[in-house]
Amino acid sequence: MHVDVTPQIGQIASVLRGKDEGGYAVIIGIVDERFVLIADGDKKRFDRPKKKNIAHLELQSVINTEVVNSMNETGRVTNAKLRYAIQKFVQAKGE
Repeated sequence: MHVDVTPQIGQIASVLRGKDEGGYAVIIGIVDERFVLIADGDKKRFDRPKKKNIAHLELQSVINTEVVNSMNETGRVTNAKLRYAIQKFVQAKGE
């Protein structure tokens, strides 16, 4: 099942496959139409992101503006900001 959703930097994604299955991560880079770079600020830090097939991610409708602004301004984002973005998303979902 291929959903034609274009991943965006700063977008929260839920991980469907792999070691981090069931967890959340933030898209911090787009490699091509099939792969993105994700990080969660904890196990997958910004400087060592995970290259992930978007078929193995469930893209959420939330795009964290703080992450986007930080990436646009400095080209990077702190791990604390990534953890905070995911934590805020999970709380908003009520999990």
